[in-house]
Parts: sequence; C-alpha cells; structure tokens
Amino acid sequence: MQSLSHDQTRIAVDALVPFYEHLRLEDVERFGNYYRHDARFRDPFNHVSSLDGIKRIFSHMFTQVRDPAFRVTKVIIGEGDAILFWTFHFHFKAMGCKSAQTLEGVSHLAFDTDGLVTLHRDYWDAAEELYSRLPVIGSLMRGLQRMIRA
Repeated sequence: MQSLSHDQTRIAVDALVPFYEHLRLEDVERFGNYYRHDARFRDPFNHVSSLDGIKRIFSHMFTQVRDPAFRVTKVIIGEGDAILFWTFHFHFKAMGCKSAQTLEGVSHLAFDTDGLVTLHRDYWDAAEELYSRLPVIGSLMRGLQRMIRA
C-alpha cells in the first residue's frame, strides 16, 4: 500500500493544524478540504466513519462549549501519518462551571495519497481531563481517586 512521503505528510499537517487552531462553527463545512468522505474518527465519546459524522461531532462541540480553541503543541511526522499533541481550551455552556477549562490530548492522523485524513484517533483521559472537573461528578471522581490511590 502506497503512502505519503515524510515531506508530503508534513505539507498535509501544515495545512491542517491552522484549520484546527482557528476552527469556528462556520468552518465545520470545510472539513471536506482536509478529510476524506469515509474518514474514521474516534475519541472517548464518538466513533464515526464518515465526513458527515465528523462534521456532526464538531458542530455539536460548538453547542456544548463556549470559546473552543485547539493549540497544537508538538507534531511528530511519519510517512503517511502524524501524531499531534494538543491542548483544548474551552468554557462549559452549562453545568454551573464558569471557569476556563483545558484538556490535553494526542491525535493520531493517517493520510491517503492525496493528503486527506483517513483516520483521526484522539487519545485523552476523560476521567481526569473532564469528569473530575464537573460540579457533582467531579467530587465523586476525586473521592474515588482517593480510595484507589496507593
């Protein structure tokens, strides 16, 4: 199976990173410029295998949080794939959580020979990065962590 060279992968990533770092609701329709129609996306809450599914996930994100902003902090390029380390900054719209939130994670991206994303897999710890910060669930999670911690 043929894949992109390291340099071609770098070009694809260099185009994609600014898209994510400046993503707004009106940009969601532009995912097709970067993702193949049958691209797979997976994170702790979602698993879809279509461009429309990916657009739906990111559109939904804008209904749940205010001021979402991704900052890519490190990139590792391979031949036809890349690893992106990122920080996601946001404010919850609901749940009485008014303070700014951050979530750190890593994305594995695979590209086809046209430089379009075919696989986007996000890795982040939902328990530590999200649940523990919610008003009611957070206190339960912290109590559970204290019980389990050595």
